[in-house]
Amino acid sequence: MSLLRPGWSAGLPLALLPIALATSPPLQAAAPEAEVRVLLQEAPSLELEAGHASLRVGDGRGRTLLELAPGERLQLSRSGPAMEALLQGPAGAPRRLSLPLQQALIDAAPAPGGDDEALLTLKQRRYRGRLLVRSEGDRLQAINLIDVESYLPSVVGSEMPATWPLAALRAQAVAARTYALRQRRPAAPFDLKATVASQVYKGVETETDSTREAVRSTRSQVLVHGSELINAVFHSSSGGLTENSGEIWRQQLPYLVSVPDYDEVSPVHAWQVRIEPDQLAAAFREIGGAFRIEVLSTTSSGRIRQARVTGPGGSLLLSGPELRQRLGLRSTLASFAFEAPPQAYRFPPPLPALPGLYTPAGMDSLSAGLLQTPWLAPRPAAAPVLVVNGRGFGHGVGMSQWGAYGLALRGEDYREILQHYYQGVRILPYSSL
Repeated sequence: MSLLRPGWSAGLPLALLPIALATSPPLQAAAPEAEVRVLLQEAPSLELEAGHASLRVGDGRGRTLLELAPGERLQLSRSGPAMEALLQGPAGAPRRLSLPLQQALIDAAPAPGGDDEALLTLKQRRYRGRLLVRSEGDRLQAINLIDVESYLPSVVGSEMPATWPLAALRAQAVAARTYALRQRRPAAPFDLKATVASQVYKGVETETDSTREAVRSTRSQVLVHGSELINAVFHSSSGGLTENSGEIWRQQLPYLVSVPDYDEVSPVHAWQVRIEPDQLAAAFREIGGAFRIEVLSTTSSGRIRQARVTGPGGSLLLSGPELRQRLGLRSTLASFAFEAPPQAYRFPPPLPALPGLYTPAGMDSLSAGLLQTPWLAPRPAAAPVLVVNGRGFGHGVGMSQWGAYGLALRGEDYREILQHYYQGVRILPYSSL
């Protein structure tokens, strides 16, 4: 969802980023716990590990089917209409069990008297909450069931450097909370993905004291327009001007309008990439590469709506997002120029030892041969290199994360940051809706 990644720290060492301040606004009244369901993994088999706590595998109706002691591993895979479980302990032979289930509910049980919160481990990441494993076609889905306030510290730490000013982290917490709650779909198997397809969520390892404080100090707060949660989309950096939602998506929402950005410090505020001919051939296979890209129309902020790509085998009409995806660009706020490589000559072979080379007749003969030899002729023209100059990273709609950072450095608080990027919204406790 956001595109601070990959490499949000590029060009700006973390040591130079301001440490989050410790001031806190007054807490809102706690909202009732709202659960979200986050798809963590989808694969033919899943492997879980019991860390310091034991794991219980149940059928979702309160019955325990299997227990894992601390240190044991469980691999679940499809076996016809049921699941097969392979249980591997620290020592001893693995045990194979059949679970007559289409889905299983897994939770961690802390040791009696233990102070540590029980966590689940999946693909070497630890998660709070419970895990629902369900069959979907020939694959299994691992879905984290977790209350939104426990989910958010990891999201904030996955989407922003935890050392950024607290005002920026709080703005991210409120936007991420609003986005997550708006995405809840009771009839669907899950609400969110743990990737940029929704918002990035990497488990306990990306939580810090500052991200937990950002969530705690904005507890329950969401962004509302009219009486509804807004679609609180965000991106890494706009390159100076955010985009109207209706110019790149189907609907123009009243709060997602183009506003000036404050992302000058962003390492991707302006960028340049060179794309070699073989990369162009792979990007535009159907026309054998490209030697011309014409921008046919742009949005009001200058982002590409449509472009024509011409290559040896014809031309293509592509939308801005399609062109961005094919070339792997950071944004559609870009311009294109083709650069011809320098003319190359063949390297001459060794001169032949001609009889009479140093006689006048021999020199005349050699000169005539030089003028006709193929190694003096230039090589056939090489394919041109594409040079792309662009600005920003992401779709450009909603809150710019680097812009939030820039505004926080100017002394703006998280409410002012949010109300700049989401025009006309109110910040209310979720419990009041």
